[in-house]
Amino acid sequence: MDDRPIGVFDSGFGGLTIVRAMLDLLPQEQLIYVGDTGRYPYGPQPLDDVRRYAEEIAWWLIDEHDVKLVVVACNTATAAALDHLQDTFDTPIVGVIDAGVRALVSATATRAVGVIGTVGTIGSGAYQEAVEQIDDTMRLTCAACPGFVEFVERGDLASDQVHVLAERLLAPIIDAKVDALLLGCTHYPFLARTLIDVLGRDVVLVSSADETAFHVRSRLLRSGEIRTAQPVPPRFHSSGDIAEFQRLGRSLLGPELDNVEAWGE
Repeated sequence: MDDRPIGVFDSGFGGLTIVRAMLDLLPQEQLIYVGDTGRYPYGPQPLDDVRRYAEEIAWWLIDEHDVKLVVVACNTATAAALDHLQDTFDTPIVGVIDAGVRALVSATATRAVGVIGTVGTIGSGAYQEAVEQIDDTMRLTCAACPGFVEFVERGDLASDQVHVLAERLLAPIIDAKVDALLLGCTHYPFLARTLIDVLGRDVVLVSSADETAFHVRSRLLRSGEIRTAQPVPPRFHSSGDIAEFQRLGRSLLGPELDNVEAWGE
C-alpha cells in the first residue's frame, strides 16, 4: 500500500473529466489537481512554453506533495512534454494519448477514424504517430479545433455559436465518414451533445478519460501501490481566478469540487 496522493494537472477544466473517472474507479485514492487557468489555453502556445509549464507543475506536485504518480491530463501537454517529464523525474508520469488511441482502435468497425484536438496537439503529430504504431491500417483524419477550449472554459457548452463553430471545424471529419472520433482534448467531452448533433449518432465519441483511469489503476495494482485506507477528499488548485474555478469546476465535476486553493506565485 502507498498512501501518497496522485497528482493530476491540465491547462484548466478539461482534466476534470479524468478526475471524475478516477474518483469513480479509484475512490480510495487522494487526488491533487492543478488547473493552470492563469495560462490557458495551452493549445495555441509554443510547445517549448507548454513543456516549461508542465515541468513547473510536475515539480510542485512531486516536491510539495510527494505524489506517487502524475497524470498529465492534457493532450497538448502530453504531446509537448511527456517524454521530457519521464526523463526528468523518477516519479511515474502518464499521459492521455496512448490510452485514447487504444480506445479509438477498439471502437471502430470500418477502420475510418478521426481525432480532433487543439492546434498544438494536432500539429505535434503525436496522435498520428500513436495511431500508426498501434495499428497502421487505420484511415485517420485529424482536425484542429481552435476555440472549443475557450467555450468550455466559459461554461458555454451548447449555444448557437459553439454549434456553428463545430459545423465548420468538423467538416473534414464528416467528409471522411469516420465511425469513431477520439476527443483529443480533455475539454471536449463537455461538448459531447453539440458534437453528436453535428456528427450524427452513428459516430462513436471516444474519450481518453476512462481509459486513462483504467491504466492508472492497472499500474497501481501491478506495483502494489493501491491505497486501502479511508478515502480522502480531493484537493484542487488553480493559477487563475479561484472563485470562477470553483463555480464552473463544480458545475462540470460535481460536489467533490468543494474548495479551491491558489497555485503559483
